[in-house]
Amino acid sequence: MAASNFAQLSRRVSNKLLNMVVKPHLIGDTPTQNNAQNTEQHQQKTTFTVYVLQSHSRSNAMLLDNETERLKLDPALVPFQYQDLKENKSIIFLKKPTEKYSFPPRLIRLIEACEKYTELDIRLVPVTILWGRAPDKEDSLLKLLFTDSWATPGKVKQLINIGLHSNETYIEFHDAISLREMIDFSKQNHPNLSPATHILTQLNQLLDSKRAAVLGPDLSDRRNVVNSIIKSRDIQEAILQESLRNKISTDQAERRAIAHLDEIASDYSASTVRFADSSLNRLWTQLYDGVEVHHFNTVRELADKYEIIYTPCHRSHIDYLLLSFVIYQRGLRVPHVAAGNNLNIPFVGQLLRGGGAFFMRRTFQGAPLYSAVFKEYLYSILSRNTPLEYFIEGGRSRTGRLLAPRTGMLAMTVHGHLRGRSKPIVFIPTYIGYERLMEGATYVGEMEGKPKEAESILGILKTVRKIEKIFGKVHVNFGEPVFLDDILAKHNLSDSVIERNQDSLSPELSQVVTDAAYRIMENINRAAVINPVSLLSLILLSTTKHTLDEKTCIAQLEFHKKLFQLAPYDERTIVTDLSGEDIIAYGLKLKLIKRIQHVLGDIVAIEDGQAILLTYFRNNILHLFCLPSLIAALVSHNGRISQKDLNNVIKALYPFLQAEFFLKWQREDLEPVIAQYCDALVSCGVMSRNENGDLQSPLPNSEYFHQLNLLGRPVQKSLERYFMAVTLIHQRGQGKLSTKQVEDLSHLLGQRLSALHEFNSPESFDRALFQGFLKVLAQQEFIKINEQGLIEFDQRFDNIALNAHLVLDEDTLNMLAHITTFSDEELQNTLETLANQKSKLRKKLK
Repeated sequence: MAASNFAQLSRRVSNKLLNMVVKPHLIGDTPTQNNAQNTEQHQQKTTFTVYVLQSHSRSNAMLLDNETERLKLDPALVPFQYQDLKENKSIIFLKKPTEKYSFPPRLIRLIEACEKYTELDIRLVPVTILWGRAPDKEDSLLKLLFTDSWATPGKVKQLINIGLHSNETYIEFHDAISLREMIDFSKQNHPNLSPATHILTQLNQLLDSKRAAVLGPDLSDRRNVVNSIIKSRDIQEAILQESLRNKISTDQAERRAIAHLDEIASDYSASTVRFADSSLNRLWTQLYDGVEVHHFNTVRELADKYEIIYTPCHRSHIDYLLLSFVIYQRGLRVPHVAAGNNLNIPFVGQLLRGGGAFFMRRTFQGAPLYSAVFKEYLYSILSRNTPLEYFIEGGRSRTGRLLAPRTGMLAMTVHGHLRGRSKPIVFIPTYIGYERLMEGATYVGEMEGKPKEAESILGILKTVRKIEKIFGKVHVNFGEPVFLDDILAKHNLSDSVIERNQDSLSPELSQVVTDAAYRIMENINRAAVINPVSLLSLILLSTTKHTLDEKTCIAQLEFHKKLFQLAPYDERTIVTDLSGEDIIAYGLKLKLIKRIQHVLGDIVAIEDGQAILLTYFRNNILHLFCLPSLIAALVSHNGRISQKDLNNVIKALYPFLQAEFFLKWQREDLEPVIAQYCDALVSCGVMSRNENGDLQSPLPNSEYFHQLNLLGRPVQKSLERYFMAVTLIHQRGQGKLSTKQVEDLSHLLGQRLSALHEFNSPESFDRALFQGFLKVLAQQEFIKINEQGLIEFDQRFDNIALNAHLVLDEDTLNMLAHITTFSDEELQNTLETLANQKSKLRKKLK
């Protein structure tokens, strides 16, 4: 009895000492208490909780005991007894190097007790404890001593761990497992194995996978990675081909390959990551009001079972740092990030390499050896189950919309996976939303035609110097995962294999890449966040002078929020919980809007010089209101419209809107979605149904009519672009223009229209939008390209032009008809001027 009391006293004293020194961070959700006895299924069961640690460590056991006490869980170091089963603690160590045994004795005793007493069950809770988070085999002895790794630490190293990592210790409780269920499963599915063998293997594999999700795989140093890639069969063959192609020795060709790999490869360093974590923590605190993260549990649940590939939208250079910071702060392994080689500049490039960045050229064209080396490097990352990150759009969006996906990295990912599958691949579409941008002024300049500035240290310093420390919040929302195996199965390509580096993807596999890319884009948009700035921008930019009576503005903000709540775009979409008054106050705080005081009621207006920039934030969420905006535009323009006609017009326009905004619905599934939005708009009072079920707009000049009209404005800009291109083609006639000429002319007309009729909004003449529209016209077979490369069309295309009056008012149609009217001589002069400008630009770039 005295010995037992002394043991308990010793335990309490040791725990208190450790608790004074070590403050662990809990990874993941707080575990739930053992409630098994209270469920109907377990009414007749006696259940005890036992924690499972992979390696024996007294400090780990004490740390676990402290955490179970703090979290009010079943204690870890308290004895428990049932019948003749007596255990002095509730912990199983799977590995205990000081003792010569194959199986943990406590695990054997618990299995035997469960087999003996049918009413007994043991709730096993695997636990991961990490002292620091560096991978093994770093490039110095100090790093090896000072951080946790895949190797089990000795007593000396563990003491150093406790001293150095008192504030960087992590603990994660994994989902509880029924020992009885594991025993039953083992007997049914592995009758030739003892239950202990199967259970021990399963627990070790589980804890290995959870550890890998945080530490990453057991990495070698950069030099060894480079050497192994250069000596691989496929790269040696590419080196030989390079020597033959360029008539150089194989040694020279190999040196080229090594130079390419040095240009590409990351130089991951845990010390760099820890330094960046500390620095960025201060940056986000000082620069932003906070970083809000949504749906991260999606990633945590998949991290140990899948090869994770983060595919975020690309808004800012800050994205590189932000996403890695968010992932690291939540206890998972920092991904290797594909970065453009424009960022491989002195100091910055090396810092990014240390954080896991690897660099790639914008084009691989004309560089077969570089292409082979890059593909082999990517294959090595995938084969080691290292998480990856790349921007599916390729570059940063200057308009706030998602850009068309660039599928090069995605294609190489599929290629590498099919060469040698390890874990299944899951893409994590990720939405990043800002309330102010560091590069905002630069983006506006580039969209207005200024040349893109090359990245440099001086440029970065200039940007930092100009930063106003009022940047609001940042939102990171993890979207619905996209599983590569599911897409392969959909295309009946689950058994596809690629043998060698130089093998190309088949047309069928290329279609898999395209399918995956568009699904990722749709899921990024499904995870959008309606923040105060984007919602305010959407509403004020819909007004003629970008001003509203303050009370009207508040009502419009509340109306948009209510509409979204009645008919949400997606369950992962987030909307600000600020009230209309608070949103206006927030916009004033960020200096994006101003309040003009007036005796008859204050007016809210966009701050001088901010309108063009605010189109960026409006465009972040424009897709969420695209369909209700189109419904509102059709009803307010026509006054009354039947549900059938509404459905038909929307379905006719939808392919163009879907391509522009990456909308999630298929055309054949639209009718119930349209009905849901119509019901929501009726509930909000901005529309009504008559006795025939037709939709009607409110009385003109009423508040509800004004709300409906404003809601319909955003989509009208897209419709104007579509009908401008259609009118241009229709007026010139059959076989007169190529798609490239239509794209160039539409760009010029958009510039002119924007300058004459609004605030010179850059998105009104974005070439990519006209290019995408013409592509969909061809896909839908409204137009076709003849042997001379010129556009031809039939009656279906004529009908588009003739039905424009259903969606655009008479003034807009007259304006479009006027601005697209050219004489043959004017057209020829314009095309010659464009050709000369492009020729001069090409010479300048050379």
